[in-house]
Amino acid sequence: MTSLDPAPAAAAQSIDLSRATVNLPWMAGVGALVLAALFLLLYAYRRRLYISEWMLGWLCLAAALFLLSRDFASARATDAAIGVAQFLVICGGLLFVVSVDSFRQRPYVHRLYFVGLLPLFIWFTLAPIALGSWSALVPGHLIAAGALAAAGVGYLALVRQTKLLGASVVGATFLLVAALNVWLSLAFSGLSASSSMQLLAGMALLYILAGFGMHLMVFEDMTYELRGANRHLESAQADLRQLVITDPLTGCYNRRFFHEVIGREVQRRRRYRMPLSVLFVDVDRLKVVNDSLGHEAGDRLLQLVATFLLHNIREADYVFRWGGDEFLALISCTEREAVRKAIELQARFARTPEIAGLPPGVGLSVGCSEFQENVDDPMQVVRLADERMYRDKTREKQALGSGL
Repeated sequence: MTSLDPAPAAAAQSIDLSRATVNLPWMAGVGALVLAALFLLLYAYRRRLYISEWMLGWLCLAAALFLLSRDFASARATDAAIGVAQFLVICGGLLFVVSVDSFRQRPYVHRLYFVGLLPLFIWFTLAPIALGSWSALVPGHLIAAGALAAAGVGYLALVRQTKLLGASVVGATFLLVAALNVWLSLAFSGLSASSSMQLLAGMALLYILAGFGMHLMVFEDMTYELRGANRHLESAQADLRQLVITDPLTGCYNRRFFHEVIGREVQRRRRYRMPLSVLFVDVDRLKVVNDSLGHEAGDRLLQLVATFLLHNIREADYVFRWGGDEFLALISCTEREAVRKAIELQARFARTPEIAGLPPGVGLSVGCSEFQENVDDPMQVVRLADERMYRDKTREKQALGSGL
């Protein structure tokens, strides 16, 4: 079609399309309606605002295509239908723009902006009747191209934040559809009916690809949300696990965790022939601190001892609060090395500045014992270290008494 008058050319194109053997606008409208129905089902399942905006956008496109597929009795009715169809396409494009903000939950486009659609509605319904279909086709394709380009850029920007493959598909197809709309607006008067059908067929295929990308985005979003929920669940389980195995006052492992790991540690020692010893530590004169300074001071002393042990025992080893004023350290060394370590800990703790204001005699009593090959019950080793700790505590009391 090579008519120089834009209005008859546009009308002829629309009539040829609606009377074609294969009614392409009607078929495309059915496809858009099917996509809208699928998004309605997805919305019933996911309850996401962006899905409802996709559904409304596809409904607008379906309504526009059904209008273009009809054969009207008069040229004015055809022009009016073209104008309303163009307005519906613009509405669909704007809904796709808004859906980007709804997906990332950061609204940049306010819903009140849609009030500006009222003058557009008046123009696209009245101008084609008075001026011809070109007054709706040219600005309609350009405005729709702008809306779809904005939506395409928004979805491609979304890819940088979410790494969603579906967003890249939607963004790229919207940009291509926007380019086709610009082409149609600039060259519609010189296009034949067959060329227009080819362009519209290509546009329909791109829209179908965009719909596929939207469905992919929904499932990717579900997967992303599920992964996030799993990470939160794992974090909560780790926190709960930490609460179960940790003493709340001192931050050391508790007695429950000792019984959990001791069997594994003994087996590892036997397998790799590694030495394993126990340090049984008791805080001297904690009762005196509680009676004279209060239980809060006693708690602070226990926390001080726990921090001291954790800082002076390797991270590969274990420090447990055994109960009350007693601590237990499980360290990878021989008994002789454990004795040297115990003497070193006692001397360092005695020089700790924080105990300067506490009653005389506050310190550590330590007993040591090593796991031997013929020991089957780990508690035998713990009891032996406990007995040696009490002998050490007795010597400390005797030394304190002689000093006084």
